[in-house]
Order: sequence, then C-alpha cells, then structure tokens
Amino acid sequence: MSKRDNVPTPPPDASATGPLIPEYLEPPVPAVPVVGIGASAGGLEPICGLLAAIPAGSGMAYVVVQHLDPRHPGMLPPLLQRVTAMPVREAMHGMRVEADCVYVIPAGGELGFERGALTVCAPAPRPPGAPHLAIDAFFAALALERGELAAGVLLSGAGMDGTCGMRAIQDAGGLTLVQRPSTAQFEPMPQNAIDAGVADIVELPARMAQRIVDWHRGRRPLRLLRGTGMARHSALGELLMLLQDHTGNDFSDYKLNTVMRRIERRMNLHQFRTLVEYVALLRDNPGEVDLLFKEMLIGVTSFFRDEAVWDELRTLVLPRLLAAHPDGADFKAWVPACSTGEEAYTLAIVFNEALAELRPAARYTLQIFATDLDPDAIDRARHGCFPLGLAQALPEARLQRSFTVEDQGYRIRKELRNMIIFAEQNVISDPPFTKLDLLCCRNLLIYFSARLQQQLIPLFHYALKPDGCLVLGNADTPGQCSDLFAPVAGGSRIFRRLEGGQRLPLKHFSNRVALSATPQPYEARAASMSGNLQSQVEQQLLKTHTPAAVLLNRDGDILYIHGRTGAYLEPAAGKANWNIHAMVREPLRYALEDLLRRAGEGEGAVGQGGIALQDGHGAARLVNLVVEPLGGEQGQEMLLVTFASAPAPARRRREPVTPRVAELERQLEQARLEVRTVRDEMQTSREELRSANEELQSTNEELQSANAELTMSKEEMQSLNEELYTVNAELQSKVDDLSLVNSDMRNLLNSTDIATIFLDSALHIRRFTTPATQIYKLIASDVQRPLSDIANDLDYPELERDAQEVLRTLVFSEKQVAARDGRWFTARIMPYRTADNVIEGVVLTFLNITEAKRLETQLRLLSGRVRDAGGGQ
Repeated sequence: MSKRDNVPTPPPDASATGPLIPEYLEPPVPAVPVVGIGASAGGLEPICGLLAAIPAGSGMAYVVVQHLDPRHPGMLPPLLQRVTAMPVREAMHGMRVEADCVYVIPAGGELGFERGALTVCAPAPRPPGAPHLAIDAFFAALALERGELAAGVLLSGAGMDGTCGMRAIQDAGGLTLVQRPSTAQFEPMPQNAIDAGVADIVELPARMAQRIVDWHRGRRPLRLLRGTGMARHSALGELLMLLQDHTGNDFSDYKLNTVMRRIERRMNLHQFRTLVEYVALLRDNPGEVDLLFKEMLIGVTSFFRDEAVWDELRTLVLPRLLAAHPDGADFKAWVPACSTGEEAYTLAIVFNEALAELRPAARYTLQIFATDLDPDAIDRARHGCFPLGLAQALPEARLQRSFTVEDQGYRIRKELRNMIIFAEQNVISDPPFTKLDLLCCRNLLIYFSARLQQQLIPLFHYALKPDGCLVLGNADTPGQCSDLFAPVAGGSRIFRRLEGGQRLPLKHFSNRVALSATPQPYEARAASMSGNLQSQVEQQLLKTHTPAAVLLNRDGDILYIHGRTGAYLEPAAGKANWNIHAMVREPLRYALEDLLRRAGEGEGAVGQGGIALQDGHGAARLVNLVVEPLGGEQGQEMLLVTFASAPAPARRRREPVTPRVAELERQLEQARLEVRTVRDEMQTSREELRSANEELQSTNEELQSANAELTMSKEEMQSLNEELYTVNAELQSKVDDLSLVNSDMRNLLNSTDIATIFLDSALHIRRFTTPATQIYKLIASDVQRPLSDIANDLDYPELERDAQEVLRTLVFSEKQVAARDGRWFTARIMPYRTADNVIEGVVLTFLNITEAKRLETQLRLLSGRVRDAGGGQ
C-alpha cells in the first residue's frame, strides 16, 4: 500500500491552490479562533490532557496534527472522543471549521487551511531522509488564514517540526504555547521551540486550556489602547522611555499602530486591561522589558522571499554589475535588519549562482555586511543553522549546493558563510556602511514613520556607490526621495542610485562631509578652500618626500603600505603571502630579521644603514632600514619599518684583496649556498605537507559524505520510530479497550452461572467459564486441548458426534443428559459465528436442571398415587 492510499480524495472540482468555495457563495460569518495542536511521539497523553481540560462553550475550534503512520488507519478520533464532550471528526477536504469542535489530521495526509475550511492533500515529495513536517505546514497556513485569531500548541515529539510554524503564528500576532520539556516523553520538539524564542507560554498541557481561554476572552480591540486620555498618553511615553533606557533603542519613530499592536499582544498575555497597569509591570520587571523589546523587533524573514525580486537580481542587476568591471572587482553589500540571516544568505547564494551562470574569466567577490538590533538574532545568524523545514522552502538542487545536512537541520556552506559579516547595529542612529554596490533593505521601512523614512532614504543614497542598487520590499518605496533613485525596470523593487539631488541627513555625519544644499557665506567657503589646499599640499609632501614604509604586526604580517616599496619588497612566488619575511628582497632579509627581533625585545627604534641593494637594471644602491615599535589598538603592538635611500659613499682607491678577506668571502658565499639549500629543502617539505593536507581534506570530504548518508538514514529511522511510537500508543489504547471488554464478557458469563465451553472446528477448547469446571475437570492450561481428552461427569458419549453434526448442518442440538453423580443438564450445542459470519467452531452450554428433574420425578410419583387412589375407589 502506498502512502497515498489512505489520503482522503478531494472532490473533483477542488483546487489545491484556488478557493475552495466561490467567493460569491460564501456567507459573511465571523471568523472562529482556531487552536492548532501539534504533537509527535509521546503526544497522545498530553493531547488528551489538554482536550479534557477545555471548558464547554469555549468558542474556539481545535485541530490536532500528529505524525501518523500512513500504512495504518487512523484510530485517533475515537480515542480523543472519550476525553472530551466536543465532537471529534477526522478532517476532510473542504470541511468547514466550526466552534467547539475537534478536527484530527487523517493518516498519511497533509493538512492545510484556506478560506475558513480545511484542505487535505497527499504530502509533497521530499528528499530522501527529509522528515515530514506536517505541523509546520498547518501552522503556517493557520497563521496566514487566522492571524491574531490563531493559537499554536506544541507538545511532546522528536525532531524540529513545529518551530517554524510557531514562529509564523507569533509573527502574525497569535498565541504560542509549548509543553514543559521536563514533562514530555520526548523533549526535542518543545525544547527546540523554546530555544528558538517562539514560545509565549511554557506550561503543562492540562493548564494550557485555561490560558488559551483567558487569551481568547481577554482580547481587546486596539482602540482601547489608543484613547486620548492623558494617563494613556503619559503611560505610552513612559513605556517608550523605559525601552530606550533599558535597550538603548528609540521606538518613537516607529508607526504607532505597529507599536500598539505589539504592546497589546504582551498585555493580552498578562491579562492587563489598561496601559498604566502594564507600564507598572515594566518598571519592576526588566525581564518583561526585554521581552517587549524582542516583540517590537518583528523578525519575519525567509529564504528567497518574493522570489521574483531575487530572479531579477540574478539575471539583470548582477550581470550588469559584473559587466561594468570586466577586470574583476571586490563588491560590497549591506543588509540592514537581517534578523536571523536568511536574507543575507539568500544574497550570497544568488551572487554565487550568477557567477556560475556567467562564468566570468576575471575574479569577483562579494562582501556582505548584515546587521540587526537583536543580539540573539545575530547569534543565530552567525551559526548559519536552519531547521529541517527548509527542505520544503527550497528546491533540492539549491539545497544541495548551498547547505550541508546535520543532525538538527541544515547548515550553510562555509564558502557562503565566509562572504558575510554579522554585526549588531541600529540603522537609525549608528553610522552606515559606505561605498556599497548593493544595499538590500526589504520590508523594514513599512514599520517606520514617514519622517524617519525621509531620513533613511538619503542615508542609503550616501552609502551607495554611483550606479549602486537599492533593493526594497514589495511595500517599500523611496517616497518623496524619488530624485535619488530610479527603478531598474518597470514595477521593479530594485532601484539604481542617481547622482542628482543629493541630500544628506546631517545627524548621521561629521562636519568633514562638506556637502550641503544651502549656500555657505564667502568666508566659510574660503576657509573650506584653504583647508582643501592645505590638505592637498600635505598629501603631496607626504607622497613625495617621506620614505617608503610598511606597518607590521608582531608576526610580520603587513597591515599598511605607505609610498613606493617596490624597490624593497616583491611578491613571493606561489600562493599570495603578505608576510614581510616572504616579500622583502634578498639583500635586506637578514638585516631586517635582526632589526625586527631587537625592536620586538624592547630596544626601541633600531636601524641599520648602508645595505647594498641592486635595482632592476643591475645598478647598486644603498638602503637605510629603521624599525620602530608602535602602540596598536586594544594593546596590540605593531612595528613600523622605514626604507630610505642612503647617499653613495665617496670613491676610494681599490685596496688589494688579502688572503684573509678572500677566505672570508669564500666562507660567506658557502654559507649563502647552505642557507639557500636549506630554504629549498624547507620549500620541498612545505610542498609535501601541502600535498598531505590536500589528501587529508579529500579524506575528510569522503567522511563528511559518509556522515551525511548516515545522518539521512538516522533521520529516516527517527521518522519511522516516531510513526511506530504513535501507532503503538494507539494500539496500546485498543489493547486496553479489548482487555476491558474481555473482563466485562468474562464477568457476564460467570454471573449467569451457566457452564459454557467454546470449541474450535477441531473441537479443541478455546475458552470456558468457571461453572464448566464443575462438569469437566478443566484447568487454565487445558486451552487448545481436545475436549475428548478431558474427564467429565456426563453420561453423554455421543457429544462429539452431535458437535460434528452441528458443524456440518449448522442446526443447533439440545438434549437432556444425566451426570454420574445424579445431576441433570440441558446440553445445547450451537455454531460459533464470527463478526464476519464465518463458522469457526461450536459453543457448548450446560444448564443445570437437576431441581427441575427432581420436581418432575416427584410430580410423576404424585400423579401415579392419584391415579392409584382413583382406581381403588
């Protein structure tokens, strides 16, 4: 049986994507709040505990989504019906959601929610080993359909299913509740949701019911918070001040409706009726201020959101950017409000895909700066780990190119992670990144007031290079700053920076930026011109008359180069190496090493002059070397190396070479040859080590591939184990029911005090009642033994023949038989019929009629006496 066999078939005219019912036929009914309950292994017990605690008439609908084995029919609805008075129904395609009803996902189906009705379809194909994230799928649809009327409950289970869906409900303004991990049979699902910060309430399942009802009954319209009373106005001002004092971030320029919605949500969770009460809580509870701050930061993000924008960036904008730099370039991009990093990683993926399609001969790189206010979001972004639900959002080919599979999800590949620098930054008040080629600020401006938007758009204009591109969200526009940007194509959300109409928000910049639309007085312009001339003169003097120099760290790595150093330094062959020891020319090497050692040991500025050096034309020149220690940032010591040409010495008469000098020169040449030999051997050793390192890397990649395969197998086994655990829980419940029914039947049969023996078709004993032991010498171990092997008190030798005849004719037999101890029984033999009307043996019943026989005998004697007395007369 395939996984699709148990999925309820949609009606022929149902569409997977379109409306379930024509809009003009839908009556205008108020939306019913819907509570989604997600669980996996070990979830049956907490689901029952939650539903049993829900009071009657709650006014909400409940949808249970559990991982079920598609190969077995679902037994969940009858099990849940025992614990709740609400009707429990298995979901069907197009079923309307009604208040005070429970709906259960069918086995093997994927549940959705659209236009007030449930949708049921077969699960979408997924990569091998990828889990079935049914809870995430339904919670995401629930958040989209119900918004603030949605609540999500996550109970026991393994894996990470439900976390992404809970985030969607939370972002839509709904309520999220998670079972305490310590009370769950399987902790991973609730623990992952808590770690991801998507749990509004962590509680026991039985106590969740009251919290959900209080949330529903305590919801208030926004207008109650937006009154004109001085108390509310003052409380709102104090609240914003508390946020600013505690977090350093000013939310006064955010749109008031957005701010009030987030405040209202926290007030509903705490059941406060006035803003004044909530502000009193904030004063005494810094933890609540942190939670409110996180609530203000609406971290709605996903990979390739609005995919058409990214396709336009990949096929139109990036190719133009590459074509404008045919010799290669190092591009820079900025992603403000990056949240957990999905958008920044998407930009890196798109850039790599564009390079793979164009295959340029030159070298291009992209450095992405991704910033956000939330330090927790930045930490998660730095890790580059995403849940298993990512498999449903990205195509398989893109997933394999850009991610590696791990135990708990997917990790971004190292080459993509190295393209991005994550940092905590406030785009409103902190200085921006500059000289950017791309600036991706999507769906951020919609939360800001018009005044703040007019400040940020010129800021983005200043940060971009000429012809740089600004990528905005579908609801974002440059607004009144349309003279600063022009759309790349008609209706595009990608804008090209224009040169005209430059306006700068002066609050973000120092006075060194001399660009202002207001004409300055002549004196001010003259002072500015003098400053420019002075700066030009100083730069020219520094360029022409100061010696060449390099700034080093303690390891000899070059940090900064001043002037022309080509006569003293040259790039080393092979892989690029910016270490001074690898780049300095041969005649200066030994002197420089000695000077660096002495300066590093605390001798201060040291130097050596008159070092002979030949230029490229073979002419000799003398060089003076000076090494001077400098204090660096954060206490890191640096060294400044200065190269200066020394005057040529006056010509002197050539002295005759003495044997001693000749011997020393010969020894020096021999030492140089030995040093060169040692260097060659070291180079050979380095090549061997590099080769060994490449082999180890190859082995490591093979091991990683094997680990990925093992991880996939582990995930498949884990998914199968969850389904088997659920089936086992349902079967255990059925076993308990059967045990109860069996006990009831045994007590019923024993209470009738009728001896009954059940035989199979071979007349072997299947079951017997306690009174039957008074006729046949039966014990518990006699089950499955032939009845003829059991001793009995009956004078009924033809019993087996009569039983065979009943099996053959299906006509019951009834006789009165005597026992050897004087008892009499009515022996009845009837066919044993199964629920499918199949004959599988006979049932023997023995009704004790001894007393009736005794009375019959007495009556017969009395009748004889009466006859005799009558005849005598």
